[in-house]
Amino acid sequence: MFRLRTISTKSGATAIQVVKYINRQTEVVKHIGSAHESKQIAQLRQAAYRWINQASGQLAIFSDTNSPESVSDVLLVNQSELISTHSVFIYEVLDRLCHRLGFDNLPVIQGELRLLLDLVIMRLISPGSKSDALRRLTEQFGIHHQETHLYRQLPGWEKLQPEVEKLLVKLAQLHFDFDFSLVFYDVTTLYFETDKTDQELKICGFSKDHKFNQPQIVVGLMVTGQGLPVGWGVFPGNKFEGHTLMPMIECFKKRYGVKKLTVVADAAMISQDNVDLLIKHQLHYLVGARLGNLGLPLIKKINQRLAGKDGATIRLVTSKGRLVGAFSQDRYSKDQHETEKQIDRAKQAIANPGKRKHLKFLIQAKNQPQVNQKLIDKAAMLWGIKGYYTNLTQLTNQEIIDQYHNLWQVEKSFRITKSDLQARPIYHHKAQAIRSHILICVMALALGKYLEIKTNLSLKKCTDLLKSIKDAKICNQDNQTITLRSKISPDVNNLLQKLNLSH
Repeated sequence: MFRLRTISTKSGATAIQVVKYINRQTEVVKHIGSAHESKQIAQLRQAAYRWINQASGQLAIFSDTNSPESVSDVLLVNQSELISTHSVFIYEVLDRLCHRLGFDNLPVIQGELRLLLDLVIMRLISPGSKSDALRRLTEQFGIHHQETHLYRQLPGWEKLQPEVEKLLVKLAQLHFDFDFSLVFYDVTTLYFETDKTDQELKICGFSKDHKFNQPQIVVGLMVTGQGLPVGWGVFPGNKFEGHTLMPMIECFKKRYGVKKLTVVADAAMISQDNVDLLIKHQLHYLVGARLGNLGLPLIKKINQRLAGKDGATIRLVTSKGRLVGAFSQDRYSKDQHETEKQIDRAKQAIANPGKRKHLKFLIQAKNQPQVNQKLIDKAAMLWGIKGYYTNLTQLTNQEIIDQYHNLWQVEKSFRITKSDLQARPIYHHKAQAIRSHILICVMALALGKYLEIKTNLSLKKCTDLLKSIKDAKICNQDNQTITLRSKISPDVNNLLQKLNLSH
């Protein structure tokens, strides 16, 4: 293959030659000429390109500024250098989805909004600290943000929560037929990489991450039946999760003027006070029931009515609403196995007094540790049985059970937030910055759930596919550069079609 070469002559002129490489040796094929003036040098370069085109039909991949006809798809590998490869494609796709979700309409000045959206996008591409996100934005995409600007603007973003929630509700209505009739609510805890607490948010409490010696916050999340977040709340780390339900529901109901709403939550949310408040606000509820807290007569009644029949259900009236009970043979085997393990632990603790600790089936009787047989008998009557409290009257028992099982959508959203988006540990100290951090994570979660719902693929699969499209930056010996993008694979093309995005 021919190549244009420029060299300096002894007289100080610039010589233009056509050369080719044979066995790593340079052979001059045609000497075009030499000149001192830039205009004449440009004319010689054009003449060299014309000679190459006429002599071999070969065009160069790097266009010459003075020879626009030289643009081509031919790459001279032995004359070029690969500078870098980056996954710019995934950034472009996620940026377009930010626009679709309406995030670019948030009431923030343009430069500050770009910084916020870039941090949201980087939570999906390469989660980590915000300073790491700024560094990767520069390295991978050539996008520059000042770190001082970030930490100056970060605290103010917490005020955007109402606007973001409205955008997410609008998205759920337009794209996923959300009508406010059913929401799912749960809480989790996020810990800090520090042992210092404060009196506002960073407080030690019951940790779902088993980080009991580290301060944490409690985060409540409200999602649709498909797992799209539509509301969230940030509470002190020692807040009892059952006390977060009503503030969240009341705020949501008031903001959108909701008249009919059913909230689905786990057993920790149910209390007589919460039941009374839900009924007072004319709301429906469906929550898990902790059957072990029931009295022995009622447990016996439930056990007898279900009679160990797989798939059997019952409905009883209680002070906390209608109690729906269901028996599953698979759950029976699991519960029995779990109880037997706990009994073994209690017996081992009795045999090894030095290793005693608080165990479910171990009690102290006359200063002697004993197995609590009464509690074991009570637990055995509940093997295989799951309970649900509700004030819904028009649904069948099975429909109630099926609705409750969709609560896994919230649990999945928490797993995505903690694992894929690495929302914890948290490194911020001030309450405003902490709430802004959660806002960024929820916005990223919304993007992720939109991808999952539309493509029916996991978030990791989506991001892996989008990252597979690489941009290669190539430079020749004259320091001219060009960027080439890898071919869009059928899998990526299918993903784009499901997102209704063209490439």
